[in-house]
Amino acid sequence: MSKIIDGKAVSSAVKESIKNEVSALKEKGVSVGLAVILVGEDPASKIYVANKKKACEQLGIISQEYILPENTTEKELLKLIDTLNSEKTINGILCQLPLPRGIDEQKVIKAISPEKDVDAFHPQNVGRIMIGDFDFVPCTPAGIIEMLDYYGISAEGKTCVVIGRSNIVGKPMGMLLLHKNGTVTICHSRTKNLSEITKTADILVAAVGKAKFVTADMVKDGAVVIDVGMNRDDGKLCGDVDFDEVSKKAGYITPVPGGVGPMTIAMLMKNTLTAAKKQNGIIG
Repeated sequence: MSKIIDGKAVSSAVKESIKNEVSALKEKGVSVGLAVILVGEDPASKIYVANKKKACEQLGIISQEYILPENTTEKELLKLIDTLNSEKTINGILCQLPLPRGIDEQKVIKAISPEKDVDAFHPQNVGRIMIGDFDFVPCTPAGIIEMLDYYGISAEGKTCVVIGRSNIVGKPMGMLLLHKNGTVTICHSRTKNLSEITKTADILVAAVGKAKFVTADMVKDGAVVIDVGMNRDDGKLCGDVDFDEVSKKAGYITPVPGGVGPMTIAMLMKNTLTAAKKQNGIIG
């Protein structure tokens, strides 16, 4: 039976460290501020925003919310971002995706100052991840690396397979594992003989968005299996991995819920703290 990688425990440790740093900065007269923009009434986005606000309050980070109506124009949104870019009390800016129709997401992402882009979606930050000289990493891949480090799981010299090639998870995940000296394969919907490739993985990351997509016959004995998925199966929350069967074979595995999920907001808080320290000259 696998060892469970407990995302709640790791995120608690990360948050405690952030809370202490934020408190120390306050004593020096430095505040940490995050602006969260939500356009429209997407129910899932509303939950995410509420969770981010709660995390900020717990850690002493100032949270400013901008809840905009569904009919907000692209021009109005870009004007708000421009104002926040120049606001000294705001260290990080997050615009909740997806955005309503008629608003160009890429234009919005590019409008956020790279120094305040705590989601790490700006092309400049994406490029810096590529060359290994980065301040911010997309929160989910960053959280996965944090979990691996916490459990003493090294990617060095390991065969690492990532299923999924999204800009938010798959691609940056592959780069981070490469920076950790893993040998990385990124698989996707056009990959042939997928199970033959996944069976070679010492570290397998599943980020496909399909319930129980990864089955036991796709996993190497003793592999580390990271499940990024968040799906519903007969109304029950589950991941991209068939947990019940794969957990009998893997060495380590993340559950859903309670695995990768809690890490995402923790790493957003960490990125916001990093932004505040850089903007105040506390780190180079």
